[in-house]
This record gives sequence, C-alpha cells and structure tokens, in this order.
Amino acid sequence: MAQTTLRRPLLIGLSAMAAGLAESAAAQSGTAQPAAPHPYVGMWVTEDQRVRHELLPDNRYVEARGQREAAYRGRYELRGDEIFYWDDTGFTADGRFIDGVLYHGGMVLRRRAAP
Repeated sequence: MAQTTLRRPLLIGLSAMAAGLAESAAAQSGTAQPAAPHPYVGMWVTEDQRVRHELLPDNRYVEARGQREAAYRGRYELRGDEIFYWDDTGFTADGRFIDGVLYHGGMVLRRRAAP
C-alpha cells in the first residue's frame, strides 16, 4: 500500500512535467496560440468623448482627457467585474463594469467600437 501511495505523486509530477515540456516545445515552434484578450480590453469613452480609457492587453492603460491623449498611464487589474487602477504617478482608483458599461470615478464610459 505504501508503495502505491509513493508512486502516485511521482506519476502526477512526471505527467505535469511532460505537459510543461510539450507547452514549451509548442511555444518555441510557434504553434502555441496566444491567449485571447480579456473581453474588457479596448477603448472606453464618456458620452462626450472627453475622457477615454484604453485598456491594453498587457494590463496597462492610457487615459486621455480632452486634447491630452496620454494624460495618465498606469496598470490595471481586473477581478471579475471590478477594475483597479494604479497610475504611474502613484494615484489609485477603481471602477465596476455593469451590463457592458464602465462606472469609474463618477463617470460612465461605454465601449467604443474599433474603427
């Protein structure tokens, strides 16, 4: 019985290692598929287009305000329907997606369709 108990973790470990090697080989050969971007990635704008949040696939964002195309930059994290921002200057903020609309800092932003 003890022998079976010892083999099981070893087999699981070897299986995981083999799977990791296969993924690594696929990535090196260029056959690995890139992960699909999160559904919230893209451009979000206020109705008057004055404030624009571009959520980038690498968890970075650029916020434009009026004529300032890159007024703020930083990183963001998505947790379910919540978004947390850390601006490069140290400012933090958050928001929430409800029914396809981003509510952030008293603003309402809607997704802008890609051109």
